[in-house]
Amino acid sequence: MKKILIDINIILDFFNKRNFYELAKQVMQLCSDKKIQGYVCAHEVTTLSYFLEKDKESEIVNKILTSIMDTFTVISIDENILRSALNSQIKDFEDAVIEVSSLQNDIDCIISRNKEDFTKSRVCCLEPVDFLRTFTL
Repeated sequence: MKKILIDINIILDFFNKRNFYELAKQVMQLCSDKKIQGYVCAHEVTTLSYFLEKDKESEIVNKILTSIMDTFTVISIDENILRSALNSQIKDFEDAVIEVSSLQNDIDCIISRNKEDFTKSRVCCLEPVDFLRTFTL
């Protein structure tokens, strides 16, 4: 089964119904239906909470976070990952943590709308539209 790591911008597109909502919905649905194995990093869950709490009540935020944890495998972030990310060719630390986490968990592809942030990634990165175009069961 294909293993993908979802960048937080995709998750925010979906839950906040931003401009790229439909593409995010299709990627999220593939994970929810277990047609692909979806992953997120633990720090993405806390960051998601921060952004959602600005516009939504805590009860709704808790339901969203629970659904994320029910749908995705959450990758723990430890000191080894953080130290390795410091040595990544990716200069944005948060993106470097995603790359290193993906490497250590044998992720096939990172899905992000900010593909340019991952140009030096050792793990393939695709935008949702490109992933959906090439995805086959």
